[in-house]
Amino acid sequence: MFNRLCIIGVGLIGGSIARSARQQGLCNNIVGYGRKQDEKNLQAAKRLGVIDDYTLELAEAVQGTDCVVIATPVASIESIFSQLKPLWSDDAIYTDVGSTKGSVIAAAERVFGRVPDNLVPAHPIAGAEQSGVIASVGDLFVNKRLIITPVGNTQPEAVQKIQGFWEGLGSLVSVMEVQHHDSVLAATSHLPHILAFALVDMLGHKDEQSEIFQYAASGFKDFTRIASSDPTMWQDICTANKDEIIPLIEQLKDELDKIQCLLENDDSQQLFATFTYARNARQRFLDQFNTN
Repeated sequence: MFNRLCIIGVGLIGGSIARSARQQGLCNNIVGYGRKQDEKNLQAAKRLGVIDDYTLELAEAVQGTDCVVIATPVASIESIFSQLKPLWSDDAIYTDVGSTKGSVIAAAERVFGRVPDNLVPAHPIAGAEQSGVIASVGDLFVNKRLIITPVGNTQPEAVQKIQGFWEGLGSLVSVMEVQHHDSVLAATSHLPHILAFALVDMLGHKDEQSEIFQYAASGFKDFTRIASSDPTMWQDICTANKDEIIPLIEQLKDELDKIQCLLENDDSQQLFATFTYARNARQRFLDQFNTN
């Protein structure tokens, strides 16, 4: 599908893309790019056979490539665009893996004056708590959702090629508008991470924290698992998508206030109704998830 694939940021996601692309025969050559401080990780990527070679020079990395994947944190994408601007090629397709798409589009507009028509924003809904190329795996995207968010001037052929690439990696590809993506992900991913971080932060600051964690049941472990995620990455994501997240936090506050009021008034009947509705709603989600 691609002759030369350039991965900017060979971490968990970038490394997994490279592993899977090689396994599925979707490219002939893979080059990784990173900063000087990333060199040990890049050396590991080459030693493990994740990439064929790496360079610390962006011009060298993108030379002759027909696909460039930006797999860096969302906060750094504008800087990457600025570095790519003088090197941008009409003969290549550019894409990213950022968890927020509005910020990517805005960054492209600031750097280029408009969104380049060969830039195809994308977001694989897959990951793990670990980071770095050591954590990368070849089947990370199998049967996982991948959302493409083209804009009005995005080349249809570029969209089709990126869609085919991700389907080749095993992803279930959807196409949606940028704002809709950010709204959906704020509710299904970003807010849950904030809740997990907030709960563990609250309990961790209690004097009896050691006893709390000692006697926590498996449900606590399951609920707070995502609080083990990379704090820097999630700081970037939440900041980039704050306009969608803040209204959800306000709605959650209202829900918690409602439950607090039910408890204070000993309204067990309405509390039961609230819990029952939530349980049934989750079952509908599980049924839909299993069907998909």
